[in-house]
Amino acid sequence: MRLSSRPWRACHGLALRLFGLLCLAVLAGCASLPVIVPDLARRPGPPVQLEGARGPLSAAQSKAILERLRSGGQDTDIFARHLALEESIVGSPLTTGNQVQLLQDGPATYRAMFEAISAAQDHINMETYILDDDEVGQSLAQALIDKQRQGVQVNLIRDSAGTFSTPAAFFQRLMDNGIKVLEFNPVNPLAARKDWALNQRDHRKLLIVDGRTAFLGGINISSVYSGGSFSQGARDRARRVGTPAWRDTDLKLQGPVVAELQKLFLATWASQKGDPLAAKNYFPQLEGVGRQVVRAIGSSPEEPYSLIYATLLSAIGSAETSVYLTNAYFVPDPQLLAALEAAAGRGVDVKLILPSRTDSWLVFHAGRGYYEQLLRAGVKIYERHGVILHAKTALVDGVWATVGSTNLDWRSFLHNHELNAVVLGTEFGSQVQAMFDKDLAASDAITLAQWERRPLHLRLKELFARAWAYWL
Repeated sequence: MRLSSRPWRACHGLALRLFGLLCLAVLAGCASLPVIVPDLARRPGPPVQLEGARGPLSAAQSKAILERLRSGGQDTDIFARHLALEESIVGSPLTTGNQVQLLQDGPATYRAMFEAISAAQDHINMETYILDDDEVGQSLAQALIDKQRQGVQVNLIRDSAGTFSTPAAFFQRLMDNGIKVLEFNPVNPLAARKDWALNQRDHRKLLIVDGRTAFLGGINISSVYSGGSFSQGARDRARRVGTPAWRDTDLKLQGPVVAELQKLFLATWASQKGDPLAAKNYFPQLEGVGRQVVRAIGSSPEEPYSLIYATLLSAIGSAETSVYLTNAYFVPDPQLLAALEAAAGRGVDVKLILPSRTDSWLVFHAGRGYYEQLLRAGVKIYERHGVILHAKTALVDGVWATVGSTNLDWRSFLHNHELNAVVLGTEFGSQVQAMFDKDLAASDAITLAQWERRPLHLRLKELFARAWAYWL
């Protein structure tokens, strides 16, 4: 979702468009992004070391786990060629002993989130882009208020632009009941607590309960997610009300990686100069609860380059057999285009599942403007029909998977605070593969011959939309 599913915000909101117009003249001479990633040359590095519930594992233990992850997968060299480089780029540790549950669409995600909130004993930390004052938003607000009244401290970060249309009374009710609410980068410059930068937004979606359970992905708090995208009931409802279901993906995580996500939440709170938080057990002793190896990656425009972007380029550059991307907003810069084309050129099976319809007209047509170039390079493109595609997932060689909030566009890579989890191994990779195959079966293939015959009015829309790429 961009600023919202609502029509007035479908092209990222009037405020951002006006701001973009003011800056467009300054940026008109910039034909492409600067090189914002570090040197991704493949060089030998130190052995990858994993962290467990009680700290770093030995080199032998780490090697044994990585060998287990490698076994049973496709013939890939991604572990040797990518993981050490990823670690040097990102800095956050690979953690083992985690449990990861793949959640598809709003109903399953909300159900799991509300169960976790209901069981909270110490604190709830939540960070979201959109929090609508609708049925889902009101239910969440009441659940949080109920826990606050029980002595569970609730801390909420909400993006100012993403929640711009949510009434102030909605958040005042939360604060009146003791919940700490922090407005990220207020749209109103008079309310700014640090340097005002309208275009920098908090696009993360994160819920942490008791420092032990976390949720992240693409799902905002809004009733547009109330219907599952795969069920017949959802399709029937979409036909009745004229609004398609939203297709999205989230993760539920437990284990040592939750501490890394907690660090990111607290760092955002501190950087936004939020009021001091109540003393709670934000970092409980975490035991291993599963076999999944996970890395949490947060990106910020305040960093020299997007950490998520850098590690995605590294993964694509290391791919040996397959690169499968599902993404809601696809406006690639030259570096991502080159990585996808190079992978297809060396025989990697590169498939993109993109929307057939969207809540952002500009992004939709800007992305389509790259189809011909990619198709000629051997990249396979599919458009998901019957739903609003909002998922942001990737699977490389069947063993490197990521789910999060990051879109494949300049806004995510340059302007937004984003959050992803990278999960390694064939066990989780097979789940993502099954999900990808299911979406693929509900998608239409775009062929080069077909695309070359598209009408003139679509080509004109693509040209116009691509002029806005930097702001999308």
